[in-house]
Order: sequence, then structure tokens, then C-alpha cells
Amino acid sequence: MASSGGASEAITSTLAATPFEAHGPPMPRLPELRDLACVIHVHSTFSDGTASVEELCESARATGRDVVLLTDHDTLGARRAGLEGWHGSVLLGVGVEISSRGGHYLAFGVDRELPRKRLDESEIPAAVRAQGGVGFAAHPFSAGAQMSHRLGRPHGWAALEDDGLAGIELWSLMTDAAEAWRTPWQAIAYMRDPERFLDGPPAHHLSAWDRLCAVRRVVAIGGLDAHQHGRRIGRRLISPMRNERYFGLLSTYVLCRRPPSGDGDADLDEVYASLREGCCFLSVDAIAPGRGFRYWAEGSGGLALLGEQRPAGVWTLRAALPRRARVTLLRDGTAIADASTAAFEHTVDMPGAYRVEARLPFRGRERLWLLSNPIYLR
Repeated sequence: MASSGGASEAITSTLAATPFEAHGPPMPRLPELRDLACVIHVHSTFSDGTASVEELCESARATGRDVVLLTDHDTLGARRAGLEGWHGSVLLGVGVEISSRGGHYLAFGVDRELPRKRLDESEIPAAVRAQGGVGFAAHPFSAGAQMSHRLGRPHGWAALEDDGLAGIELWSLMTDAAEAWRTPWQAIAYMRDPERFLDGPPAHHLSAWDRLCAVRRVVAIGGLDAHQHGRRIGRRLISPMRNERYFGLLSTYVLCRRPPSGDGDADLDEVYASLREGCCFLSVDAIAPGRGFRYWAEGSGGLALLGEQRPAGVWTLRAALPRRARVTLLRDGTAIADASTAAFEHTVDMPGAYRVEARLPFRGRERLWLLSNPIYLR
């Protein structure tokens, strides 16, 4: 276990109560939540990344990230090396990217690897759950590199209808970008200025996710699939895709009910519990920090946080943002309300999976900034 002395340095923020007056009978107060900025789906020298675990944590620290969720291919080597836990102000969780005969699966909270390519997609989620872990289909909509399948074969996840699937990597930043390149010049342009291309998950990813959420809960996370491709010459790294830059582009913020304790195992359990429940949101922090965003519902059934499911009825959906933005409320993928505000509210009375998007102007056009997991009213 790495040192736990830096837990008190972790960057957190809280929102102790709703900023609105409830209508009707007194409502439960919004619980005090701590948001931790997670970098998810990264690779180290334990598989095919060029950065050591220590370097990954330093890159996270430099970009203001609180948690790194490592997913080396088919190995928990970093965990066996005693590297899981707190590294100063950065919490490292050692997960694994499982290779199946079809696609890949990100598993967290597991203590042993699964047999490489011996299980099919229908078996892997159950095997992860049997270890008490939580998993997400990695780059589930992968169609392969447009320049050439020799550069990147399709490796999506076909079994998206499987009830055992906890969630999906809705936006796999590097995979989605690389598969969209049609020429080497587009690849070079992206590596020189990735912020120019930050337009959110591809539209067909969102549509497919909305269709899944209309039937059952499917948690969405944002991952980097960061390998820091390059070459080391002595101690010098030559890479056009350095982690210090890419870690600051996209985060998945998990909302935890208790502050970090300094116990790495307990703190990771809290992070994984939030991911499992969908109590998390995606933030393009290159546009603006998402820390402090909250989304919840108030109704006769009490209070529901993002990711939770409640009986349908009359509910008031509320969002508090760190700054004014264009906020859109969507029901099963269809926009039903839109406002420019930092404190959004809208009353609904129909069943559906309700999620929030927020947009800000950035680099000459309006871009997706925040994307919540849904609140499910069934």
C-alpha cells in the first residue's frame, strides 16, 4: 500500500444543502457530498504505457486530479507491487482492462485477473461481480480506425443488452478521436491541439446510451485510454501525447458521501461505490472545472441523487452549476427544457431517464461541458 499521509491534501468540494426552497412539505436536505476528479482508463509500464505509476500520479497532481484509475491490460501487477493507495494528494486505484474474444472491459475492485481471452462478453461482467468488483464496457462503440484497420481494429462491446453490465465508457477520449482520423494530417492536428476537437461523445454513442437507459440503469463514465505513446531515450520521454496535457481534458467526477480518510482501501471502496451507483458525471475540464456540479430530484418520494431510481410521479429536478451555462434537461434522450442559468429547476410528471447537459462557449463555438448520469423515474 502506498503512503496514506497525503489524503488530507485531496482536493474536495462540498454542497451541504440545496440552494432552493422546496415547494410543499419540507424536503430532506441534499447530503454533503465530496467530488473527486477521476482520470479513468490509463496505462502504465506494467502493460503498454510509457509512464510509471509514480509518473502517472505526478501528472495527475499537476493537472489537479484527485484519483487515477489504472487499467493495464490483463494485469494487476501494480497492485501486487504495493502501489495501490495514496500517493501524496492522489489516490491510485489499480483496475484492469480485460481482453475478451470480442471487446475489452474495465474492471475495478477485483483482486485477481481473469483468464485472458478465454471468456466471452456474456461471462466477464458476472465474473467481475463475483469478485465484488464493478465493470464498464471499454470503448463499446469502437468501429476501428478509419485510416486503416491495421492501425486499429474494431474492438467494441457487443453485449450491451446484458443485464449484468454495470455501465459503459460513454466517451473514450483517445480511442474515439483516433478512430475518427481519416488522414495522418488529422492525427497530427489533434495531437498538436486536442482542445480544438473537444466536442463531447459522438452523437451515436449518446443515442445508444439513451436507448439503454430507457430500459434499465446503465452508468456512463468518461475515460482517456491514455498510453502516452512515445519513446524513451535514457530518462527523456519523447511523446506528442503527454499525460500532463491529456489528464486535464476530461474527468469523471465521483460524488462521495464521506471525505477521504487516508485509508486507501476504504477510500477506493467509496469511489467504486459511487461509480457503481452512477453517482458521477463527466466534465470537460479543459473548458472549465466541473467541480461543484450537483443534480438531484425532489418529490413525494423524497430526494434522489443522480444515478438513483425512484417511482414516477411529480418530481422537481434541480441542478446547481459552478458557473452560468446553457443547461438542457433530457428525457430518454429528448430535450424537454433549456435555460441559461447556474441554478436550474424543472418539474416533471412522466416516467423516464432524466439527465442534464451543460454547454459553454469555448474556442469559437458552444461545446458540451458537463454531462450527468440520469435520475430514473419508473
